[in-house]
Amino acid sequence: MDLGLAGKRALVCASSKGLGLGCARALAQAGASLVMNARGEEALAAAAAAIRNDYGVEVTTVAADVTSEEGRAAVLEAAGPVDILVTNAGGPPPGLWSDWERDDFIAALDANMLTPIALMKALLPGMMERGWGRVVNITSQSVKAPIPQLGLSNSARAGLTGYVAGTARQVAPHGVTINNILPGIHATARADALDAGAAQAGGISVEEARAQRQETIPARRYGTAEEFGQVCAFLCSQHAGFIVGQNVLVDGGAVNATL
Repeated sequence: MDLGLAGKRALVCASSKGLGLGCARALAQAGASLVMNARGEEALAAAAAAIRNDYGVEVTTVAADVTSEEGRAAVLEAAGPVDILVTNAGGPPPGLWSDWERDDFIAALDANMLTPIALMKALLPGMMERGWGRVVNITSQSVKAPIPQLGLSNSARAGLTGYVAGTARQVAPHGVTINNILPGIHATARADALDAGAAQAGGISVEEARAQRQETIPARRYGTAEEFGQVCAFLCSQHAGFIVGQNVLVDGGAVNATL
């Protein structure tokens, strides 16, 4: 399927590894040039080099913390006008409701709600003026079914979801779509960290913790960054212009809900 992305320019945040990298690779495979951002310069450079080698597209890298004002300014300056924005940031740490103070919530909001909003505010006007644009926010399955130990993430991502619900309807008349992808457990470093935490809490091995978690997923496995990236690329494609303000679960059926 031709996604119609040849010649488009995409900014993909936190894209040196994991789901962000899966999205960057899928967009490059479809012909889009990339602006890739991550905090770690070495991993980012390696990921970009592999994409250039595999797909022959132009890739610009910006090693910066996009959740800071300075980092965000550097990323936006390097990106310039883009057709596609994929927002992404690592989730806040797990814990109990009694563990978190105001500063913990502010940090979670900065990373997982306010940073995506700031990027959208900066880039949506240009997309609207040109009459075409795609925004995909990587959030979490916890938007649909809150995860008790991820209360910081639940809160921040729910706030972003509410913002997108209203904003997406306002920019849609200009040929711009905003949608969210809600990942479940994928085989990434984040899953490794969660499995390690569960293993420690339960007094079991990481392998046992992973096997137990996989049993809770109807697909009986973790997702891959590659298949997640292809969902992102489709939502960014010429075929997805009538998909507006949606929350797309990519979780192997883990969230048991009719809607």
